Amino acid sequence: MPKLFFLLSGENESMPAAEVKAILEAEGYSYSNASQFDQILRLEADVNSVQAVQVRSAYTRFSALELFVSDATNEDIAKATGETDFKAVLKPGESFVVRINRIRNYADQALNTMELEGKLGKQILNLIEGTKVSLKNPDKSFIGIITDEKLVLGLKLTDITSKTFSERRPRKKPFFHPSAMPSKMARCMVNLAHGKAEALVLDPFCGTGTSLIEATYIGCRAVGVDAQKRMILGTRKNLRFFNISAEGLVLADSRKPPFFKVDCVVTDPPYGRSSSTMKSTTEQLVKDVLASSLELLGVGKRICIASPKTLNISRLGTELGYLHVESHFAYIHGSLTREIAVFEKVII
Repeated sequence: MPKLFFLLSGENESMPAAEVKAILEAEGYSYSNASQFDQILRLEADVNSVQAVQVRSAYTRFSALELFVSDATNEDIAKATGETDFKAVLKPGESFVVRINRIRNYADQALNTMELEGKLGKQILNLIEGTKVSLKNPDKSFIGIITDEKLVLGLKLTDITSKTFSERRPRKKPFFHPSAMPSKMARCMVNLAHGKAEALVLDPFCGTGTSLIEATYIGCRAVGVDAQKRMILGTRKNLRFFNISAEGLVLADSRKPPFFKVDCVVTDPPYGRSSSTMKSTTEQLVKDVLASSLELLGVGKRICIASPKTLNISRLGTELGYLHVESHFAYIHGSLTREIAVFEKVII
């Protein structure tokens, strides 16, 4: 299979790479030989898989067909370029451009990215007759990323994402709550739960409806439950604002949702106030929603749930019989770091 690489957002240390892998798994694309540099995920997979990642992901900036990896020195880069078969991806008569970006301050600052673009462009021109450079409207774009003292260079397959997450951030919604999860994180959680087109996604603490909105945008059928009427009404207001129709909004005890089966669960339970935790401790509330979700999920199906890091939710889920797939941590403020945990129902 082709070698691909994805430029990831630097907004979280582990979630962006996990999100790409989860999208491939949810969409039925196999992958192998996954490895990482800082903000780069490399793997082998069907080249068509990049479209699914680009449409669904929150934390991927672009994807490329990997052509070579070299040490980030002028000598090694020139050598690798000369040994690469650019004729396989660039035909005579086609135009191209070379763009080099640097992650943080990796590599010697004497390695000037603009000069490097010019050198690589000249090398490619000499390797393939009949090609030309076009800075504004090229047929092909070669993109290089300097990271971890390496240059990863490839043929860009998808452009930098231009999703409208900023337009859906909590304070942009007509119904706002200070504990609302950012849209990007909610989208990532839906992906980590293996939500996909036509899958029924449940959020038993729908709050302001962020997870329902993000699930719907990638084609899922979403249903929300909340024990507070004002949250149900607020969610409905937000869904209408974005012209989204949920499968249903239900005012009910979130620990006992009135359903028999769902395809995945994505949720961020409230924590810290008795008014929102239904006079239960945060730990007991999370235990209860994990237990009720276990009854709704089929074998191999997932729940992605957020909780305070101090709660050690991975232990709680494992004790209930889930397989703990992974956890990611997101710093919110001085007293709160979220643990985003993914569990899978298995045969006991």
